[in-house]
Amino acid sequence: MAVISGQIAAKADTGMRSVTILGSTGSVGCQTIDLIAREPERYAVEALTANTNVEALAEQARALKPRFVAIADESKYADLKSALSGEPVEIAAGNAAVIAAAERPADWVMAAIVGFAGLKPTLAAVRRGAVVAFANKECLVCAGELMMREIEVRGATLLPVDSEHNAIFQVFDFERRGGIEKLVLTASGGPFREWDVARMGQASPAEAVAHPNWDMGAKISVDSATMMNKGLEVIEAHHLFGMPEDKIEVLVHPQSVIHSMVTYMDGSVLAQLGTPDMRTPIAYTLAWPGRMTTPSERLDLATVSTLTFEPPDSERFPALRLAREALKIGGKAPTILNAANEVAVASFLSGGIGFLDIAAVVEETLERTPNGALQSLEDVHGTDEIARRTATDIVAARA
Repeated sequence: MAVISGQIAAKADTGMRSVTILGSTGSVGCQTIDLIAREPERYAVEALTANTNVEALAEQARALKPRFVAIADESKYADLKSALSGEPVEIAAGNAAVIAAAERPADWVMAAIVGFAGLKPTLAAVRRGAVVAFANKECLVCAGELMMREIEVRGATLLPVDSEHNAIFQVFDFERRGGIEKLVLTASGGPFREWDVARMGQASPAEAVAHPNWDMGAKISVDSATMMNKGLEVIEAHHLFGMPEDKIEVLVHPQSVIHSMVTYMDGSVLAQLGTPDMRTPIAYTLAWPGRMTTPSERLDLATVSTLTFEPPDSERFPALRLAREALKIGGKAPTILNAANEVAVASFLSGGIGFLDIAAVVEETLERTPNGALQSLEDVHGTDEIARRTATDIVAARA
């Protein structure tokens, strides 16, 4: 993990920090903006990007006065330009424009573009040595070794926003990592934790996105329902903290109070606790190495009263097993896993396949797509394309 430079640390502690938000209209992006708007004297917005939501992006731009805004969907350029008529802001459209936003000279970049689409912009921010707060686990799942190598070479800093990895980051002894025995990632269990397989087979998209604890986007909510998100987080933790797969445990914790734990060789277990509000880990990265006040509800353990834990059920939630297998196989397997999952989840959300088909599509795609080493970003993109075509064919056969 790269160490933050003294110059950036000084800005974080005493002066204004310039920020860019990639994916500003999504759930994490909106919550980041909520925090920035509460302390406008501390943050100047350099750039905002969105995929297709012109109205929300324009509203954010009018409020935050960024220097640059980009909409990934080129067909929306005229609408965005019209919505921001008279505003002193540079406007651009297309995937290249989103990458250009990441390359602009902001001290801190929130990488909140969902899925594989976030890889290139996040990597662009890393390559200029930025402090990158990332909520896009797919970057490390698909290109973990390549991404970590770039971080080291470029002197960038990666700050995890996912509540689990952010929790580990806060209690992980980087100076004495030899004393760490294992990591424990907690999982809520999602909306189907107590459902039997037959009932899960009939689950609707609306039921799958109704997460019991967290306010998240549709794709991430479905990943929580399948527990694929926890599998992706195992892969992510492996790259972030340099821990082998067999030293990363998953524990279902329905109350979502303990966000993750680190077990040390002397038997000590350090945990980070809090109410389930994404503004807490976002704020930790936004103010890092300091801290900032958030409107998150404060944890009252006396009111919570009981914390429960249970092992994950690999029979009902095979996605977690598939992710672990992909990590152990290595090479292209995690990239294939992610691509197939994105295709399968999109099909489920549109009514094309059933809930239980998601993991089945991923498993068949892993079996049918050739594996091998990843040498470059081009390899990552090529593998992603092949896996998506294969998964799309499998989905079509099941529809």
